[in-house]
Amino acid sequence: MRPVRVTCGPMIDLHMHTTASDGRSTPSQLVEEVVALGITTMAVTDHDTTAAWDEVSAAAAAAGVACLPGIEITAVDHGRDVHMLGYCFDRNYPELVTFLTTQREDRERRLREIGDRLERLGVPVDLEDAMADAARSAGRAMGRPMAAAALVKAGHVANIKEAFDRYLGEGRPAFIERQGAEPAEVVALVTRAGGVTSMAHPGKTQKDHLIPALIEAGLPAIEVYHPEHDTADTARYRHMADTFNLLVTGGSDYHGVGSGRSQGLGQFHLPAADFARLAERTGWPIPV
Repeated sequence: MRPVRVTCGPMIDLHMHTTASDGRSTPSQLVEEVVALGITTMAVTDHDTTAAWDEVSAAAAAAGVACLPGIEITAVDHGRDVHMLGYCFDRNYPELVTFLTTQREDRERRLREIGDRLERLGVPVDLEDAMADAARSAGRAMGRPMAAAALVKAGHVANIKEAFDRYLGEGRPAFIERQGAEPAEVVALVTRAGGVTSMAHPGKTQKDHLIPALIEAGLPAIEVYHPEHDTADTARYRHMADTFNLLVTGGSDYHGVGSGRSQGLGQFHLPAADFARLAERTGWPIPV
């Protein structure tokens, strides 16, 4: 089945990335792309960092685009990623600041281990420049796309997709398990920081068995609209949200041109009624 596109009403995209994590667009470039497509409300949800917030907020305000504070935090269940979106929290909440610093340190650890694994596999790559550049940018999060780009640059693969398919994806020879907090811990932490957590792209993660326990632990929202959700996925998570009175989020998960995850920008939006409920819950003063 084909993914569900929401194209009527205000264009609201609450899931996108910049160069502060694994996106291809700088914060200012992303806002330019958003404006060009007529998106009226946005949230940048970089992985484990809020480093793009200030630049995005300033550029969005200048362009007349509403901008929610956001993040995508990587939780771990049995060594596998479970991504949790967070919105409208206090970025300076001390416990959260410490937690995100630890998250980024583990990302560096993992990337170095991936580099070592690739060398043992006979496909060595140079990650030092990319890692040094990330280290110079305060709060920037490293990740597997850096290794993928290095594999392309070294001529070992033709593109980012091939890098993940052959080496970096789950179950592939250079995949290294992540270490970190469980999803329920992330929900609790974002709540303590005054924010709302949404389980990201559950149809992609394939971790539906975790959802009932997360709801019991206080999960307030679930991402229903996403490029990798087909019609059945969207209907299933919409029904789940209605059944358990969850807030609904959605967006393009845009990572920039050439990232392999660019097709959704301007195509996948959160319906205005769902955004109104989210804004009311967070107290975010944005008209729909």
